[in-house]
Amino acid sequence: MNQLSKLILNTCLIFFIIPCKIYCQDIPRNESTEEKLTIAAREIIKEAGTCVLITLDDESIPMARIMDPFPPESDFTVWFGTKSESRKVDQIKNNPTVTLYYQDSDASGYVVIHGKAQIVDDEKEKEKRWKNAWEAFYPNNKEGYLLIKVSPEWMEILSYTRGIVGDPITWKTPTVTFDK
Repeated sequence: MNQLSKLILNTCLIFFIIPCKIYCQDIPRNESTEEKLTIAAREIIKEAGTCVLITLDDESIPMARIMDPFPPESDFTVWFGTKSESRKVDQIKNNPTVTLYYQDSDASGYVVIHGKAQIVDDEKEKEKRWKNAWEAFYPNNKEGYLLIKVSPEWMEILSYTRGIVGDPITWKTPTVTFDK
């Protein structure tokens, strides 16, 4: 390879390839720490107010419904109230794998929590997790009231307004994995 060819190749590296490697990186994702992701997730969850709970029915068909969750605990465990006769109770008993979807209030992002759900029928927990607005749904003094506890396995967060974006090629969203 002659000197001119080497000069052209090096110039190409400097002016085209290196800047492309720098500017084509998913910079916000690389800068996103787990703390930044969890802070953004809590903000989105709080602003969303409600979420979608997705379970699987007997035929493994996803079933989605809007829910009124309690705010997540420090470890992102999420609790819901429900009627004992609801389809979601049987679906969770048959397959505890669930997904929660929270959409940012301005629709610029979302949080998805994937985890395992369990049905809780403990009186102390039920007293602790009650909303007076639910009285119309339980006219017989909370008869048939159960709790759903979702223990997270992983969570993904996307928020353009907070600078948290997915991979530019695969669109893989930044995630936080929880200890089991």
